[in-house]
Amino acid sequence: MTSIRAARFAAAYALLRSAADVADHWVQSDHQATTKGQRGEAGRRACASHVAAYTAVQAGVLLGGAQLLGIRLRPGPVAAGLALSATTHYVADRREPLRRLADATGKGRFVRLADHGMNGAYALDQAWHHGWETAAALIASI
Repeated sequence: MTSIRAARFAAAYALLRSAADVADHWVQSDHQATTKGQRGEAGRRACASHVAAYTAVQAGVLLGGAQLLGIRLRPGPVAAGLALSATTHYVADRREPLRRLADATGKGRFVRLADHGMNGAYALDQAWHHGWETAAALIASI
């Protein structure tokens, strides 16, 4: 029974992670990317719009991939995993919460790094997303 759970988790993680990359880098519009971190209503709307599309891509890939693989996922855990992914994605993409977290954890200089071919904010953003997608996959595969 545990090997089946492990396979469900591995498939869910791979599907969510690949969908996230596509949604974040190909589906997201230029407007969403440049506006989602701004203060005020325009920033919140752009971020919400991006996260809605991001979550739709993750849901489609997760459900379609699971069906193709013959893996049975239950609707409740899938919905909970997608909700976790969406919520944490929104928080990070509003920019300021992640900057504040970086400052509070001693990563303030790194989050602002944009030199030597490195962008600290992007690296921390992606690490945040990967961590939460792992948790979302664990939940979705229960």
